[in-house]
Amino acid sequence: MPYTHHSHSGQFCGHAKGTLEEMLQTAIEKGFQTYSMTEHIPRPIEDFYPEETKEHTPESLVRLFDDYLTEAARLRKIYSPEIKILIGFESEWIRPSTLQMIRDVQGKFSFDFFMGSIHHTHTIPIDFDRATYEQARDAAGGSDERLFEDYFDEQYEMLQALTPPVVGHFDLIRLLSDHRDDQFKDMKGVWERMHRNLEYIASYGGVLELNAAGLRKGLAEPYPCLPICRDFLKMGGRFAMSDDSHGVDQVGTNYSRLLDYIGKTGIREMHYVDSDAPSTDSRFPHAGFSSISVEDLCQLPFWTRVHE
Repeated sequence: MPYTHHSHSGQFCGHAKGTLEEMLQTAIEKGFQTYSMTEHIPRPIEDFYPEETKEHTPESLVRLFDDYLTEAARLRKIYSPEIKILIGFESEWIRPSTLQMIRDVQGKFSFDFFMGSIHHTHTIPIDFDRATYEQARDAAGGSDERLFEDYFDEQYEMLQALTPPVVGHFDLIRLLSDHRDDQFKDMKGVWERMHRNLEYIASYGGVLELNAAGLRKGLAEPYPCLPICRDFLKMGGRFAMSDDSHGVDQVGTNYSRLLDYIGKTGIREMHYVDSDAPSTDSRFPHAGFSSISVEDLCQLPFWTRVHE
């Protein structure tokens, strides 16, 4: 039953490794019952990542995403007897034109869901490397706290515009900061913004991703950190699991640690996108959400395997 709502392949993402089929085959080998494909949407040239500038044009990124959808549909047809496959995408939120790009993507294909994420603040990447993080911090006024506030304000804009069914790595902003593991201590304005965003997610029934990639990248806790999870839990918020894998060696990585973390949060029920569940969102007519108790989750044979 363990599942991931967030994954990328080197076939369709320049900073990942492996083909989409290899990623899927690895998920089957490791005992996943549900695997979600969420490649990045196309972006304009001013928002290319460094590894894309020599290999792509805006037009080729659009074609690459179209190729992803074709390949995802092919793989689902082949492997559906072995594993549930969900086809989605991961959003960006960079500048006003981003909204139209997302709408264009949604108009091309009937997705099962999508992951609502932001990776930029002041149009500058905040999780790519330390140098670009510092550029974003300078643009925000020179402090982590000011940048955090701006990040969560931009996240709120994304949430209002898109109402994503699953919200990705809610507090990604802490990854490269000087305050990566202090749980936003003594940052009143940041906490007010996070609480506001969580209330909005809960209001429309959005699901918060518990993302194990934070552990892989050296954080003490997954995304989001423990106080955020507990705040959302008090609101009746729902949670889902993800590994945010960018290669076959990252499929299911740190899932045992993620399960331990779930126990610490007090979460008693985990949710997952399910193609057999009735849809409650007209945008995604072919999938809804199901749930499993954490007690039952812990008893699944998946955990007897090695997931380091």
